[in-house]
Parts: sequence; C-alpha cells; structure tokens
Amino acid sequence: MRKNLNNTIKHIGLLIIGLLLINILSNKVYKRFDLTLDQRFTLNPSALDIIKKVDSPVIIDVFLEGDDFPSEFRKLKTETKQLLEEFSAYNSNISFNFINPIEDDATRDQNIQQLNARGLTPMQLTVKENGKSSQAVIFPWALASYNNATVKIPLVKNTIGATQQQLVTNSVQHLEYAFADGLSKLVNPKRRKIAVLKGNGQLENRYIADYIKTLKDYYFIAPFTLDSVSKDAENTLQKLKGYDLIINAKPTVAFTEEEKYILDQYTMNGGKSLWLLEKVAMSKDSLYNDLGKNVAVPMDLNLTDFFFKYGVRINPLIVSSMYSAPITLASGEGSNSQFQSYPWTYSPLAKGNSNHPIVNNLDFLKFDFSNPIDTLKNGTTKTILLQTAPLTKLEGTPREISLDMVNDQLDPKSFNKGPQTLAVLLENTFTSVYKNRVKPVAISDNKDESVPTKMVVVSDGDVIKNEVGRNGVEELGFDKYTGQTFGNKEFLVNVANFLLDDTGLINIRSKEIAVAFLNPEKITEEKTKWQLINILLPLLLLGVFGFAFNYFRKKKYAK
Repeated sequence: MRKNLNNTIKHIGLLIIGLLLINILSNKVYKRFDLTLDQRFTLNPSALDIIKKVDSPVIIDVFLEGDDFPSEFRKLKTETKQLLEEFSAYNSNISFNFINPIEDDATRDQNIQQLNARGLTPMQLTVKENGKSSQAVIFPWALASYNNATVKIPLVKNTIGATQQQLVTNSVQHLEYAFADGLSKLVNPKRRKIAVLKGNGQLENRYIADYIKTLKDYYFIAPFTLDSVSKDAENTLQKLKGYDLIINAKPTVAFTEEEKYILDQYTMNGGKSLWLLEKVAMSKDSLYNDLGKNVAVPMDLNLTDFFFKYGVRINPLIVSSMYSAPITLASGEGSNSQFQSYPWTYSPLAKGNSNHPIVNNLDFLKFDFSNPIDTLKNGTTKTILLQTAPLTKLEGTPREISLDMVNDQLDPKSFNKGPQTLAVLLENTFTSVYKNRVKPVAISDNKDESVPTKMVVVSDGDVIKNEVGRNGVEELGFDKYTGQTFGNKEFLVNVANFLLDDTGLINIRSKEIAVAFLNPEKITEEKTKWQLINILLPLLLLGVFGFAFNYFRKKKYAK
C-alpha cells in the first residue's frame, strides 16, 4: 500500500510540475491559429507592424451599439469586435469600448450635435423584422485616442446602389484597413513631403481644400511654382527633388520647355507624380450663364510629347456615357423654381477594372468632360485603374455644349465605343523626354534613364475638385443635390498612399472576406416552422428516449 501511495504522490507531483512548465512556456510563447477559409483573423503584416508600434494606451470608442440594429449591421458590429480583439491580443496597450451615443433620451440630441461637429455623421437604416419595416439611426464610426491625439475611423464603406447586405460586406472587407490606417496616423510621424504645383493655371486652393486637408493627416504639403526655372534651373530642380510627390491639378496654361525639362528630370531622379489633366477646355460651371451653353475646344498644354514618351496619350475628345451622374437644374421662376435631376452623359461614372489595391473595393468616381487615354508600347509598366461603362461614345471638338441637351432622346446604339480609360498607373523605369535632344536649360547632372519610380495620369482635372457652398468647402465627391458621395476622394488618397507608402499598408485593401447572411424573407416565411422544430423536436426526442429507457429497464429487471 505504501508503495502504491508513493507512486500516486509521484504521479501527482509530476503532473503539477508539468502543468507549471506548460503555463510558463505558454506565457513566453504566443501563437494563434486561424482555421477560417478566408483567413479573416490573420492580420496583414503591415497592420501588425503598426500595432507593434503602439507603446502607450490607445483607447478606441466604437459607436456600433444599439438594440434596434438591422441584422446585417449586427454582423458588422460582431466583425468589428472580433477584429479589435485580435488587435488587443497582439498589443495589450490597445483597448476598446462599444458605446451607444443615442441610448439616453436626455442626452441624445446633445450627443448627436457633438458627433456631427466632429464629422461623425449619422446613417439612417431600414430595419425589417417579422415582415415589418422601421427606421433606425446609427453612427458607423470609431474614435481612436493616443497620446492626446484623436482620429476618426469610418466603419461603413459606402457604395452607390448597394443593398444593406452589400454595404456590410464591403465594410467588413474594409475594416482592417480602416483601423490600421487610423492607428498609422496616430503612431507614425509624418515623413513624406508633397508639392502642389502652382503657376500654370491650376485649380485654386479652395477647390482642392478637402483633398489637401485629408492628405495633411499623412504628409507635409506645400505649394511649389516653376517660375524661377528660366533664371536658376539648377536650384529649382534641387528644391523640387526635396519633395517625394508632386500633384498637378488641372493646369490650364501651357508649360514651357524649361518647365517640362525640370519636371522630366524630377521623374528621372525617382520623383513620384499625380497628373490630373484635360485636353479639352470645358467645365460644367461654364454652362451656367444666360445662354446655358458654351463651346468645348481643344487645349494644348505642350505636354503631348512629354506623356507620349512615358507611354500614354490623352486625346482631345469628350467622353459621353450612358452610365453617368445626373445634372441638377432649376426649373420654374422665382419662388416657384424647383431643382430637378436630369440625365447628363458628360459626367461619366468610372469604376476600377482590376484588383489593384488603389481601386479595390472602391465606389464609382464621378468625372466631368473627361478625355480618353491611350496606352502606348514602351518600357514602362501600365495598369489601367479606371474605365467607363461599355455604353460610351466619343465626341470631337470644337463642339457646342448646351444645358438643353438634357431633353435630347438618347440612342443606346450610338454609345458603341466600349469602355474608355480615364486613369492609368505607370511604373518602373522611364526614358527622358529630352534624351538625344537639345536641352532647354543646362543642369549639372542630366539623366536619360530614371531609377524605378511611379506616376498616375488622370484625364480630368475635376476629379480632384470639391464644391464650395455657402457654408464653405464641401466634401470631395459629395453631391448635395442627390445626397450621394462618389469615390473621388478615396481614390485620390489611395493614389497618394500607393505612390508614397513604403509600409505596404495600401495592400490591406486587397483582403477578401466572405460574409454570410440569413435571408430575411425566408426567415419571415419559415419562422414558425423552425420555432416548432427547435422547441418541439428536442422534447419529442427526449420523450422517445425516456420511453425507450423505461421500457428496456422494465424488460431487463422483470426477469
């Protein structure tokens, strides 16, 4: 007996020591396993790099809380919570709370005003339960606070014409990027510098204010003119090389050969650039006159050979598409006037045609009097980022454009030119426009071939233009008449991030997550059936088991 007792004590001791060793080892070795098919719980390495940089508490307040959410948005809440749990598991400095800002009727209005003042606009939803429809208001936002700084994080990825299920699916796929992007603004100091070119009739500051304000969260931004090129080209180039990206937003004055040469050498030295150009002088604003019409004419910016050498050509034609944004005009006179929307083929809507991270999961972009882009064979790699719908036609210039065209009967057969390219990404090495040519000015270190670099060319300057209303600058891409928000700002922010991002954060946008939803109509139709199955079937099975058990028990012991 004593020997058995000693063996028992020994086994218990070994068990305790083994459990202690397992605990110590588990505290030192951290490993999580993602068994999902789409790897939804596996964080992108770029997101992990940002999370690891959080060295003091980050508090994330999520406003996706409430009892009257549609089932689809309860799914978004669950996915958001699971993602933040992953963030917190990798870094204990990250904590989060779910808050319902409109739960208390006494403070509801005050909270709504405060959130609106911070740019956290509410969203109205249709809730369908038991075959009945009702309205609910939610705030699909989060606020992340870190070291006395706070950023807002959008949780809903809007898409024109999307159902609530499609909206939630897009939003779930966007969640990791949204939170990683927000944390990046908090923990990563600004390093990159952007020059906004001026002096060639580019858009005024007020018309690019919303985009520039958004970029300031990521980068240092300053205006830059090429006025001094003719006097001191060397110094101008050296100053320009101090910027990592240049933005040229809708120039209307032709560039001189000296200016082109400096811009060319900036590219040869690895500079990135975003060009928003037009080959036709025409804008929607120029139609709002007493006659309601104007003439679209070709515009020469002296850049044809410049981009031809790089591998693209913008043609002096106007893109007209059946799939376009409407124009809103006033009808009637005086106090009886009303605003009404009409089809307007000169505002084509463009969508990304690839899985490139710049345009992945992106809403439609609105263009105005855009021009088609041809890609040419040379050494650069070209990726078409944006194209129109197939029902498109091209109109030559000069051409009179009138607001009365909204009354024209459209013939779909005439829109037969197929998708037209409106934005192109150029990458890798570039050949100088001035290779084997006489240089317009002398510089000490001319380059005929570039180091690997990138540029994006967009054939419409109005893509970057925000409206300016009575209350100041409107959000880029927002149409106050229809209430729709197009994807212009997100696209342009993605372009800047892609051209300058050396952390790979933009690649998170390519993550695909399958979100499963229940069919609400089927739920309503089959609700009673499944209630009976879930309630009565277990009771029935329990009853059969009890009857069988008693039957066999009596039969066994009856003998």
